[in-house]
Amino acid sequence: MKIYFTFEPREDLRKPLIEEFPQAEFIFEQGITEEVLREAQILVTYGEDLDEGKIAIAEKLEWIFVASAGIEKMPAQAIADRGIYVSNVRGIHRKPMAESVLAHILSLKRGLPSIYAQQARGEWNKRIRLTELNGSTALILGPGAIGQEIGRILQAFEVHTIGVNSTGEMASYMNETFAMQDLLEHLSKADIVISMLPSTEKTQGLLTREHFEVMKDSAIFMNFGRGDLVEEAILTEVLEQKLIAHAVLDVYMEEPLPTHSPLWKMDNVTISPHLSSHSSRYVERSLDIFKPSLQKWMEGERELENEIDILKGY
Repeated sequence: MKIYFTFEPREDLRKPLIEEFPQAEFIFEQGITEEVLREAQILVTYGEDLDEGKIAIAEKLEWIFVASAGIEKMPAQAIADRGIYVSNVRGIHRKPMAESVLAHILSLKRGLPSIYAQQARGEWNKRIRLTELNGSTALILGPGAIGQEIGRILQAFEVHTIGVNSTGEMASYMNETFAMQDLLEHLSKADIVISMLPSTEKTQGLLTREHFEVMKDSAIFMNFGRGDLVEEAILTEVLEQKLIAHAVLDVYMEEPLPTHSPLWKMDNVTISPHLSSHSSRYVERSLDIFKPSLQKWMEGERELENEIDILKGY
């Protein structure tokens, strides 16, 4: 069985993998070589290096393991037409992303941007408005694995957590959970609105000006899911008109965020370059999901952790 990695794990991660599966042939490369792709039965990729042409070349390919949660850049129809099995590392980001979200919240609540700016100016000034996270309410759009981890940590700060998902089915570490169709009714309760939603037909452009109009003018909006949740023009207008207090953005309609975007120069926006999930342990955690799935695959099982419906996008 030929297993093709289109990235190169560290040697200390690669060696145990090879030793654990001596019956498999592993190829590790940075990028894709068509000759190797043509012979591979299993492909391990971040997902951004595939197109319809490469799927056509991969004549023996049976399973794509995506070492990423997002699959929107993959050639979904071509993969589905071939019946290629797809799974990913959903949930792997929950620790680093939850820490990133919490870091941004505490930074804003405790005035760290102002403190850092004063230090750079050599200025001593105690007149910085500080607020507490304790006792506030956070509404989490998409309380899946990452959203629930965020909820768990926020509840330790005595934050009331509201989850909003497609069904309204109760989610762990949420004090309340509602269906997406009822979102407008609950946004006004939130001091912090956090989106962890993926990019699907149902989530693209989901948030409109109306949603921001019902939020508190003191609210913090955080988008750590996908940038197409709200049009940049709408978000820019909302922030210019101070309908909310601040936006923390890790994802954007276009990435990298163009230098001409007005968001760069707004003092009520925090720009993060889509790195909230980054961690020195990323590949290690990916392999912790891949290895048990590979063992099952070799034993003939075809129901693996994090199976993806490639046409639905999740």
